[in-house]
Amino acid sequence: MPEKLHYGFTTTILHNDRRKVIEHGSLHKPVHTSVAFGYNDARQLASVFQGKEPGFRYGRQGNPTVSALEDKISKMEDGVASLCFGTGMAAIGALFQALLRAGDQVVSSAFLFGNTNSLWQTVAGQGVDVAFVDATDVANVAAAITPATRMVFVETIANPRTQVADLVRIGELCRERGILYVVDNTMTTPWLFRPKTVGAGIVINSLTKSIGGHGMALGGSLTDTGLFDWSAYPNIAPNFRKQPASQQGMAQLRAKALRDFGASLSPDAAHQIAVGAETLALRMERTCANALALAQMLEADDRVAAVHYPGLASHPQHDLTRKLFRASGSLFSFELKDGINCFDYLNRLTVGIPASNLGDTRTLVIPVAHTIFFEMGAERRASMGIAESLIRVSVGIEETADLLADFGAALDV
Repeated sequence: MPEKLHYGFTTTILHNDRRKVIEHGSLHKPVHTSVAFGYNDARQLASVFQGKEPGFRYGRQGNPTVSALEDKISKMEDGVASLCFGTGMAAIGALFQALLRAGDQVVSSAFLFGNTNSLWQTVAGQGVDVAFVDATDVANVAAAITPATRMVFVETIANPRTQVADLVRIGELCRERGILYVVDNTMTTPWLFRPKTVGAGIVINSLTKSIGGHGMALGGSLTDTGLFDWSAYPNIAPNFRKQPASQQGMAQLRAKALRDFGASLSPDAAHQIAVGAETLALRMERTCANALALAQMLEADDRVAAVHYPGLASHPQHDLTRKLFRASGSLFSFELKDGINCFDYLNRLTVGIPASNLGDTRTLVIPVAHTIFFEMGAERRASMGIAESLIRVSVGIEETADLLADFGAALDV
């Protein structure tokens, strides 16, 4: 496949490995399990360690199988480089580990995945100020920025209440102020949206979710889009300033978060995620269509108090969603009317599975306030709009009719 030709999203991902030489003509990058890499010339080994030429040093910092996945992720996000980590949370934690110092500030959306919220609370306890704001309006972000602000952090579609950040205008603000704009793209995936188009400097993906897609491997990634000027970032260590400015951020992240902190992705997991990624577009088309149909059905039922899904006209950011994303995602949440117990409802489902993951091929459901957001307490949940009866639904690839029948029948008490 000539590199000069432009191919579509799925074609590119399917054939990306074989653009480079693979042993024995394999169509997949093999799983390289070795943690050490030998060189015939000791001078070359030293040159690789010093960053003067490409190569692998030690499995914690890089591996041929993981590297192949990183290249796929970069292609998906139209980025210049990607790093893969053992989990999505490890990827987010890498930002703190490698790029922030005591006295810095992060402006973060208040509408966050529960573990991300917990991580920022930990970060705040270690000397980094974290300002939580309603990121659906850029004015709130602008008001929180101080001279100490090092990054602005948002999710595309918030998990679980599906608020959509003011992505375009926040990107413009960060570009004007010279602030690193970090966008978690997990809920939309690179198939529905590329954060680079709104000015993101770093893009996060939980590879565990829709990109891997089958609930079989943990993983996370950071992608440098090439839009941020690392030469102006104050926290780059002197030894990484020797790199070209465009490579300084990734060089420091690889060293501080992989070499020093050890948040590495295993080659076996990398292989499973890479194979899953081949069908991302196909799966997302099905799951998004299923999610819209199911959300519409539930919204029309008078036993349901509210449905939160950007694909519905009733959603506050519905128009923005239509402008930004290819579709509205495969996740939504809903609240039951008083008198319908959320646990009893979930127990009546036969297709939807009570489980905490999302982005799986199977439809997964969870009572949010009692599980993944329980730790943060009622007051914080209320500030995020999370009702006690809120049920999160990660919609799978089942037949639409089966899902509609299952969720509808469970309402019949």
